[in-house]
Amino acid sequence: MTRPAAVPVSGPAPTSTRRSSTGADARPFEVMLKPNGPRCNIDCSYCYYLDKEQYYPGTRKFAMSDSVLDSFVRQHIDAQHATGQREIVFAWQGGEPTLVGRDFYERAIELQGKYAPSGVTILNTVQTNGLLLDASWCRFFRRHDFLVGLSLDGPREYHDRHRLDRRGQGTFDKVMLALRLLKRYAVAFNVICVVSRHNAAHASELYRFFRKHRVAHLQFIPLVERSVDGTSFSSPEVGAPGTASPGIMPFSVLPRQYGRFLCELFDAWIARDVGRCFIQFFETQIGLWSGYPSSMCWFSEECGNALALEHNGDLYACDQYVYPAYRLGNITEEALVELASSPEQRAFGRAKRTTLPTVCNACDYRFACNGGCPKHRFVTSEGGEPDVNYFCEAFLRFFEHAGDDLRAMASLIERGLPAESIMSRRTR
Repeated sequence: MTRPAAVPVSGPAPTSTRRSSTGADARPFEVMLKPNGPRCNIDCSYCYYLDKEQYYPGTRKFAMSDSVLDSFVRQHIDAQHATGQREIVFAWQGGEPTLVGRDFYERAIELQGKYAPSGVTILNTVQTNGLLLDASWCRFFRRHDFLVGLSLDGPREYHDRHRLDRRGQGTFDKVMLALRLLKRYAVAFNVICVVSRHNAAHASELYRFFRKHRVAHLQFIPLVERSVDGTSFSSPEVGAPGTASPGIMPFSVLPRQYGRFLCELFDAWIARDVGRCFIQFFETQIGLWSGYPSSMCWFSEECGNALALEHNGDLYACDQYVYPAYRLGNITEEALVELASSPEQRAFGRAKRTTLPTVCNACDYRFACNGGCPKHRFVTSEGGEPDVNYFCEAFLRFFEHAGDDLRAMASLIERGLPAESIMSRRTR
């Protein structure tokens, strides 16, 4: 559901995006790896990925084979190195990626060492629900310098509303144990909190909870899933620009709710934690208001550089578009770099910009939003224009609320000063 944690920019000024010396056609890309496909050991009511089993009928064991693993590690390193990347990221997701066991990741690390050229640093990230984490997992993560994304939706009341195990029991206690273990073994981690209709009205409470538990890196992911009938996830045919707009699932956060959430969260953060707590959304916006490219694909002008790899080697245009129509091919049959740079994938990425509604092109905040994620472009504007982002109202409210502070922090960064200086200015 998420990318690796953004590099904080509310401390030192960010560096510019590196341009490859190999030409305009060679570009770095990310791949979200699904080593055990959609299989998971919990049953979150809002999880869109469990449904992906339908695309692999007859598959009894969702597990990436050694041959697919070897092929991907080699091809991914070669492709990224060709673009001049000195740090190459492997992002393990699911389903629940720890279900494949530590031996799988030991093999992956051996292969990374085998194929990585001299001078290249390999980075591994894993997004987990935390239920299987124990001391041995944490020692493994620490030894191999993994960045762990831990899913936690706040205090028990909010977390256990949707994140239940297969017996219908809450998972809060086990996730909190995982959080304590990650800290005990000094594992680098961030927390991913899904913002649903249930917890969206409690931004300050959520923030106090995470700060109480000394979480310094946070991602808040707004939840919206479309629905044909209001009770099930949308069909694969729903989601392309220009299609009819179905309803949304009842757990989806409402745009006005999410706008209030962002403003309340920002006020709590900027009062005392700039430079101390790093929230992905705010870090990305500070960078954008400073004139740097977006570190989140949502707010990039174009997309198509964040693909998803299923357990059997099938490559998809995006983690949010794991549908048959967006399958690019299989890396055991066609080269990863060719699939990632195919005309179909380039067109998919450009469409984010070329299908931007008129209201977006005329918006003063286009530079900070760029229409948002295409998956969320399914509402109609007041003037009747289709394909407007579901979160447009929320983003506008946030930009109007936080714009002066974002502009001030951008100015501080431009002058070589830390953005956290904004806190002393605001208290004068």
